[in-house]
Amino acid sequence: MTGPPAVGLMIAAGLAAGSFLNVCIHRLPRGESVVSPPSRCPACGRRLRWFENVPVLSWMALRRRCRTCRAAISPAYPVVEALTALVFVLQYWEVGWRPLLAVRLLFAASMIVLAAIDLRHRVLPNVITLPGVAAGLACSLWGEPGWRAALVGAVAGWTILWTVGETYFRLRGREGMGMGDVKMLAMIGAFLGWPHMLVTLFVASAAGSLLGGAMALASRDNLSFPLPFGSFLAFGALLSTHVADPLIHWYLGRFW
Repeated sequence: MTGPPAVGLMIAAGLAAGSFLNVCIHRLPRGESVVSPPSRCPACGRRLRWFENVPVLSWMALRRRCRTCRAAISPAYPVVEALTALVFVLQYWEVGWRPLLAVRLLFAASMIVLAAIDLRHRVLPNVITLPGVAAGLACSLWGEPGWRAALVGAVAGWTILWTVGETYFRLRGREGMGMGDVKMLAMIGAFLGWPHMLVTLFVASAAGSLLGGAMALASRDNLSFPLPFGSFLAFGALLSTHVADPLIHWYLGRFW
């Protein structure tokens, strides 16, 4: 299957996956099961009917409110669903119909969940990052990036951010890098390999520095505002799946 039918399939799969990711984003920080109970209104607790769970369309049809209690439904729900569909299509265009596509879709879904949770709660759940490291290493035994690149990526990713965080703590006497970020970069390295991990770290650091600098210029009160570095890592990781290889080849070509 190629062309429009394949893109349509990826959009449908992305929308369906995005609906489940919304459940994960809402429940994981609360320590709740993502399987049971079925989806309910966060405000009144009423169980949602099937037609209230149609990705994006239900949010628009319900006019952004619960049918029962009329509580507002966050626009974050359709945004996550639409974003997941877009990311799935982009991964299909990048990888094609290869076994690697399933791995990349799993990885992309994990990045979206981690980004959203970190943006909202400033935490990166171990239930995703630690199994993610193991899953990335396991997948690398049979496919890209290969087990050596994955192992080096996981170890280097962990070591780099742990060293940065430990150095900051010893110099400033307070935490500047959470262990969740350390585990997440190790997971990225395990799935994508060490070259992509380095590109991810560069993109995330640059984006975080730009935002942090803009906030510092806007208000002195925001100088101590904790940036969701995991969200930047997720953005960098997803971007690196598309640009890391040509970027690395271009960079090496300038010097060798």
